[in-house]
Amino acid sequence: MESEIELDEPADISGNTLKSPYDVTHDVAGLKTLFVNVFFIGEPGEGNPWVLVDAGLTGYANTIKKKADELFGKGAKPQAIVLTHGHADHTGSLKSLLEEWDVPVYAHKLELPYLQGKSSYPPPDPAIGGGGMAYMSWIFPIGPSDFGDRIQALADDGKIPELPDWRAIHTPGHAPGHISLFRDKDRTLIAGDAFVTTNQNAITAVATQKEEFHGPPAYFTCDWQAAKQSVLKLNNLNPLAAGTGHGVSVRGLDLELGLNKLAHDFEARSIPSSTGRYVKQPAVTDENGVVDMPAPISFHVARTLGLGVILGLVSYLLWSGFRDDE
Repeated sequence: MESEIELDEPADISGNTLKSPYDVTHDVAGLKTLFVNVFFIGEPGEGNPWVLVDAGLTGYANTIKKKADELFGKGAKPQAIVLTHGHADHTGSLKSLLEEWDVPVYAHKLELPYLQGKSSYPPPDPAIGGGGMAYMSWIFPIGPSDFGDRIQALADDGKIPELPDWRAIHTPGHAPGHISLFRDKDRTLIAGDAFVTTNQNAITAVATQKEEFHGPPAYFTCDWQAAKQSVLKLNNLNPLAAGTGHGVSVRGLDLELGLNKLAHDFEARSIPSSTGRYVKQPAVTDENGVVDMPAPISFHVARTLGLGVILGLVSYLLWSGFRDDE
């Protein structure tokens, strides 16, 4: 499951050779933790400052630290950690990392309820259909996690002290306080799950990492209109290089054409089923968490429950069997 995609000498837009298909530029390295990516922003080199974006799946703290050692020297720790959002696959190793790293952790203020023990996320939507990941999504944890005051709200202007060249952009839909990061000087984007470059709804696509442009993972997206507006917002930035929470990094013409097509044909390319729980009515959330939700579409869940149980057991074995430090 941890084998990397082989590409012919991937390079960034400046011609710098990249070591991994998950690297975005020479100073934005990517690392896949089973099926979700984390990113290391910083010029590689002993003692150079850097920032970690997201914390991957549970059990990958040692893998993340080893990658940091490789990039920035043994024992390297970040200046800060920035969370694109608080879903469990993006915060799974955060607790373990914070046991060793006493650094600030930033998230959008609308994510704080789910990261400070106040509210669970809206439940996932197995009824959205479209693939095995959706059918087994009912087993995925929805929190709340409680990191207390270790989590700080991002500034309203999107500025991050430890990343002066970058800005956080609110890109809700997949999660209420989802953010993406953008560096204007070279139009580099870390999109989180605002859009992804593989069909995250399908287990086969997750396994092969086939490059395809899709909206956010459908089974956890709780506001589809907001998700569409977020993709339009990112497309209007005209990024030249992008890393996403799921799938390989993309650059140049591939990115321009893929993101533009996604933005202009969002519903057809991103919503597997028009009968999904949140398709016609979003979850209502505020700074305290979930306020109201549409009713679940139980007949779809019932029809797929047997498959969901089987896939859920497979998922559990993968999540527990492939972890590196528990």
